[in-house]
Amino acid sequence: MRFHAEHRFHGSVPAVLSILADPSFYLGLTLPDLSRPELIESTDDGDVAVLRFRFQFEGNLDPIARRLIGSGLLAWIQEVRVDRPGRAGSIGFQAEQDPKRLHGSASYQLIPSGDGTVRRLAGELVVAVPGIGRMAERRIVPGLQRRLDIEAQAVDECLSDGA
Repeated sequence: MRFHAEHRFHGSVPAVLSILADPSFYLGLTLPDLSRPELIESTDDGDVAVLRFRFQFEGNLDPIARRLIGSGLLAWIQEVRVDRPGRAGSIGFQAEQDPKRLHGSASYQLIPSGDGTVRRLAGELVVAVPGIGRMAERRIVPGLQRRLDIEAQAVDECLSDGA
C-alpha cells in the first residue's frame, strides 16, 4: 500500500539534514507502541549517512497481525539514509523474522520553503500474505504515518531548541 506525507520544519534544509543524520536523535525519540531503538550501525562520510536500527513493537497487535507472526515478538530493522548533497533521503524497513512477508520503504526530498523546509515523502508498505495482506496494510499504514508525524514534530522541536 502506497502512502505519502508532507512535513514543514522551521529550519533550513542543512539543519534538518543534520538532525536526520544524527543517531542520537532517533535514540532519544519516543514513538507510540515501540521500544527505544537499538543502534545496529552508523556510518557517515560527510555526504551520506546510513543508520540502521532495530525496533520492537510493544503495543497490542490486532488478531490478523497476531496470526501473521504467531506467538513471537514483532521486531524489524530500519535503515535511514541521508543524502546531504541531494537534499534527500530514504527509510527502509523489514521484519526481522520474515522480511519477505513484511517490508517497506519511503524516499523523501527536502525543499526550501520561505525560511523553513518542507519534506515530501512517498513510500510503500508490503504485507505479502495472500488473502489478508491488503487488509493488514490498510491497518498498519495509519500507525506508520502517525509515527512519521511524531518524528517530524520532534525534528521541529530540535530545530527550535537549537535556535
